[in-house]
Amino acid sequence: MRTRTIRETRKVPHTIDGRTVLVDEPYDVHVPVPPRDWDRTVRTGVVAVAGIIGAASIGWSTASIGALLDLVVITPAAYAAAAVFDLVWIACMALEWLARYDPARAALPRRAGYVALAIAMAAVGVHGHIEAQLVIGIVGATVSGLAKGLWTLVLAHHATPLDSRTQQWVDIQRAEAGGRLAMVAVRRELTRADALVEAEQAALRTTPDPSPETPEDEAETPDDAPELPGSGPMTIADAVRTAVSCGINEPDAVLRYVRKVADANAKEESVRRTLRMARRTA
Repeated sequence: MRTRTIRETRKVPHTIDGRTVLVDEPYDVHVPVPPRDWDRTVRTGVVAVAGIIGAASIGWSTASIGALLDLVVITPAAYAAAAVFDLVWIACMALEWLARYDPARAALPRRAGYVALAIAMAAVGVHGHIEAQLVIGIVGATVSGLAKGLWTLVLAHHATPLDSRTQQWVDIQRAEAGGRLAMVAVRRELTRADALVEAEQAALRTTPDPSPETPEDEAETPDDAPELPGSGPMTIADAVRTAVSCGINEPDAVLRYVRKVADANAKEESVRRTLRMARRTA
């Protein structure tokens, strides 16, 4: 069994003139070396070969299709468009790789990749036909086919489909996470809409807000209404929550309380919106 040497240190006592201290002493440790993982080496080599072949395919297809398109457009645009043909099916393979644990999601990019590959191979063959070199065009088209075929085998080797129950569990978790993510955007949209409505109403309001406290308001307040704490200062949201927690749900009563302990100029619409939110979370 092969071993390798590791240099480590340990604390040892060292005495000079009757005084002992702990000092570092290096020492060697021989640890076994695990056997070489040939499976991983082979997989790495195959992926490297597939990458080289893919790069060669892009180069060949771009040169061939670029020469074809160069007959009708300027050279930079022709070769830029030619690069798209192979890059599309390569991008589809990347999406297929990301969905390697979900065969249903991987099916669409796989089919799209085959369609893009067929178009790229046909374009290379057409270039050979136009140049009166049909055989060369067919051979050149097989370059992209071989690259796609090798990458398909590599993806199939790394794909790990889940069993039915585990796949259903993953789908449910993904749906719940997607729903929470969607609600973030929905709440942001609703908040923005409420703010726009409030701004529009404030701009159209031509009369001042009513006084925070009037004798008529006091007369309308029932004698048996719950006693609300009057300590402050508070924010509008805190005042609304305090009123709700004390059993006051009437919007006018809550508005009077907010203007008393939080903001004498509190907007009615703001208080009502905060009251609705407090009722939903109560």
